[in-house]
Amino acid sequence: MTPRILDTPAELFQAAANEFVTRASKAVHSEGRFTVALSGGSTPKSLYALLAGGSLPSIPWDKIYFFWGDERHVPPDHPESNFRMTNEAMLSKVPVPRQNIFRMPGELPNAEDAALAYERELQRFFRLQPGEFPRFDLILLGIGPDGHVASLFPATTGLLEQHRLVVANWVEKFKTYRITMTLAVINYAACVMFLVSGSDKAEIVKEIFEEPNAHLPAQQVRPANGELLWMMDRGAGSALKR
Repeated sequence: MTPRILDTPAELFQAAANEFVTRASKAVHSEGRFTVALSGGSTPKSLYALLAGGSLPSIPWDKIYFFWGDERHVPPDHPESNFRMTNEAMLSKVPVPRQNIFRMPGELPNAEDAALAYERELQRFFRLQPGEFPRFDLILLGIGPDGHVASLFPATTGLLEQHRLVVANWVEKFKTYRITMTLAVINYAACVMFLVSGSDKAEIVKEIFEEPNAHLPAQQVRPANGELLWMMDRGAGSALKR
């Protein structure tokens, strides 16, 4: 697992955007559609803004189907909503058909109901049989300072789930549930791409890559029959051994 390190954040976002467009074009050409699960956070926001900016080659927006890897237990117009961030940065600015957008229903009073509803949505869209997992063309992930991915935080029960597609994961330090895809879904993807920016992520990046016994959630992302891409800027990779 060798990370691709770009010199600046701008170069990182450009490289990630190029990767996104290339994979979307290939998937649409071969399968007629491109399925992607998006990540929240400040780093992917810059990617989304670039994708929506119109400077990239023709993006087949009408053939791209957008999902989310996780969501806060909040309504879609809430300031903390991953959907709201993505919608404001990208989706509201590009010609994506409304029926191609599948947000997690974080506004439901019960987080477990929201997780089950989204699981059923995935089962319908991907036409899954019982026990099957959806194969996303691309899942975008970031990492938290504690090594969490999506809303799978260290020492949370969601990390142990092997059969469900989506769970309501209790995060003690925030005293709230988060709705999140499971590792089983993430590791079934055709490609998982980590996007990491900033020197504040340098120490956790070093731990992920150089301390295999740390048992961090990010270290458990290992696509069984797919690609794993780590893309970061020089700041994020600054503590790695050369």
